[in-house]
Amino acid sequence: MLSKLSQFKTFLSEVRSEIKKVTFPTRDEVVATTTVVLITSFVFALFLFAADFVIARGYEYIVKVVTG
Repeated sequence: MLSKLSQFKTFLSEVRSEIKKVTFPTRDEVVATTTVVLITSFVFALFLFAADFVIARGYEYIVKVVTG
């Protein structure tokens, strides 16, 4: 069996080889995906605001009709 030190060296060697395979996004890719995330978040925020508004007004109307 390999000693703990030998296993650790093997682990570090494998990590190093895997890190070499990593590619990082370009600045343009980061800007594009960030823009998509911000626009999507804004659209969902508007949708949730509108849905909350409609539900709240509907609830108020139902309460008003039921209570008199």
